[in-house]
Amino acid sequence: MAVDVALTTVIERPIAEVAAYAGDPTNAPRWCRRIEAVEWETDPPMRLGSRARLRGVAFGRTLEYTYEIAELTAGEQVAMRTVDAPFPMRTTSTWRPVGDRVTHMVLRNHAEPSGLAVLAAPFLRVAMRRTMAADLASLKGILES
Repeated sequence: MAVDVALTTVIERPIAEVAAYAGDPTNAPRWCRRIEAVEWETDPPMRLGSRARLRGVAFGRTLEYTYEIAELTAGEQVAMRTVDAPFPMRTTSTWRPVGDRVTHMVLRNHAEPSGLAVLAAPFLRVAMRRTMAADLASLKGILES
């Protein structure tokens, strides 16, 4: 059973600033409350196929997983997929300008739990939505301050 959650926010900053900050996984520990650290496995700059190892806490457990950049359109979208994780997941961030100094952002997580994790899918969906909402609020606060 797939878990697919997409949330939006409007950030009062130009799209180039929002995309540069939010699209760089290195900044994730600053605005994603469950991510503690990011370590690049490939050399910069970020490009298709770049990989980053993330460490975080979820459901009371420390998790480590590797994301690979699957899609990248500078200033518009970045999509990452797990290549080493408890279950397959894809995270996509998309940005669209709303005037000169306002950006509409969509953050989407799509997970494919398997085995016993399928039973937790409804709970996982609620938890993802709550975490993503808090993360977007944090991102908005950082970029608008």
